[in-house]
Amino acid sequence: MNQSIRDKLDHLTGRLAELDRMLASGEATRDIDEYRRLSREHAELSPVVALYQTWRQTEADLVSALELLADPEMRELAEAEAAIARERLPQIAGELQRLLLPKDSKDERNVFLEVRAGTGGDESALFAGNLFRMYARYAERRRWQVEIISASASEVGGYKEVIARISGSDVYAKLKFESGGHRVQRVPDTEAQGRIHTSACTVAVMPEADALEEVQINPNEIRIDTYRASGAGGQHINKTDSAVRITHLPSGIVVECQDDRSQHKNKAQAMSVLVARLRDQQEREQQTSIATARRNLIGSGDRSERIRTYNFPQGRVTDHRINLTLYKIEAIMDGDLDELITALTAEHQADQLALLAEGETPS
Repeated sequence: MNQSIRDKLDHLTGRLAELDRMLASGEATRDIDEYRRLSREHAELSPVVALYQTWRQTEADLVSALELLADPEMRELAEAEAAIARERLPQIAGELQRLLLPKDSKDERNVFLEVRAGTGGDESALFAGNLFRMYARYAERRRWQVEIISASASEVGGYKEVIARISGSDVYAKLKFESGGHRVQRVPDTEAQGRIHTSACTVAVMPEADALEEVQINPNEIRIDTYRASGAGGQHINKTDSAVRITHLPSGIVVECQDDRSQHKNKAQAMSVLVARLRDQQEREQQTSIATARRNLIGSGDRSERIRTYNFPQGRVTDHRINLTLYKIEAIMDGDLDELITALTAEHQADQLALLAEGETPS
């Protein structure tokens, strides 16, 4: 464990002792919000400091064992204790480094998932439908809720575009690496010659804003249009101007929502999607401006960036960011994404650990 990490752990140890004094003094209880904040910080630091104390004790045990090697009567026991300590120290150090990684404040948020057909015509729209079903099945496995905000169905099936809100526990943490270009290689049902076609879709995963205030929107910079909803929904939904279209004039972003019979609810939902898109745009611009040579698993934010290929004839799925190929395409398309998501998360943590070891602050 390098000195910079030890210094940080020593600082956290001191901070935990300070929190103990503050919470025990009774002063913090006078302000319930402050008491809760300090209690949360205490709960976050306690396991880190406890593990650090274990590491220090194990280090002390190693020093003691090495000192006993000179004693012939204690040599055998000392060698055994030293071997145990040498094995435990790097394991504990690795776990400590993972605990020190900064938590993404957005990990616990719900998300807006957007899947759009790209190059490939009808086959791309069909694949967009397959991708959306894949994410919906994954959400079902995790007991998340999926609510379609808007959908533009293709004449042959699938979607030209579909936007959904996914809510549940740690949704953004699991899906945040899915943004980018998804490519499919397969023989379409309409292909008489049996030739393999390649088409693509884009996926965007945007964390839901805690409040509209997170992105300031000038009311003079948006245009709100209402119109009659189309598609399923019974007679009532088609008789009133309940559907809402919001256009953000500076950026040209257009959001539509016709899921609810209430114009008010559709407007609120459309505003939420607009806020998420604007913040996503701001973050992508910031990522571009501060981009470094270090590989970033999330990608540059360019929706055309190819991140994954689904090859049906070979039964494989390849994630190009981490060079991982899995020969279980049917299971993956049915929502079994855990192996992919776990590998992407582990690689991202490895990059963060590398920065931490170099004394830099992971983003």
